Amino acid sequence: MNTIRSVCVYCGSSAGRDPLYIDSGRALGHAIAEAGLRLVYGGGTRGIMGAVSDGVVAAGGKVTGIIPRFLIDMEATERELKRLDELVVTEDMHERKQLMFQRSDAFVALPGGIGTLEELVEIMTWSQLGRHEKPIVIADIGGFWQPLSALFDHMNAEGFIHRAEQVKPLVIGDIAEIVPAILAAAPQDEDEGRPEIIGRL
Repeated sequence: MNTIRSVCVYCGSSAGRDPLYIDSGRALGHAIAEAGLRLVYGGGTRGIMGAVSDGVVAAGGKVTGIIPRFLIDMEATERELKRLDELVVTEDMHERKQLMFQRSDAFVALPGGIGTLEELVEIMTWSQLGRHEKPIVIADIGGFWQPLSALFDHMNAEGFIHRAEQVKPLVIGDIAEIVPAILAAAPQDEDEGRPEIIGRL
């Protein structure tokens, strides 16, 4: 039985400079919905965030948006948020991130800024500390995350990544491969049937 029912997507609330980012967000949303999975995300309706949720909604999927009250006017409008079938409004960022973690069975990081990086690194840290074994995908769209991968290589070489066996994000550049990789990496499967993991960590 598949234990993956929902996927959390971390991504930018801006579009970025390359149209590929928006296109990839929309395609990932469509793939999530087609697989019968629920999207859990930061609730924004602009930028890549909006593209991902648009893709899910257009394909008839379910969306849970989790957004702090103070960000509603910055990342969305109340009218736009009504198209989500579930909206959770939190009091702060800490509550938002905790709920996103609790509501999700897997995590994907698309291109984004400091907030996206912080969310990705935090969920990887929790994995390293043994708090979860949920699949983590770094969606390396157009090589966006390559500088971070190089930094991880450096950290590992210098002896600062401990228990690296517990931090095994899937680094995937092709949007079409992300959902199948997540399903193959479901916790009950252990290592059997896992896609090849980029050995950066």
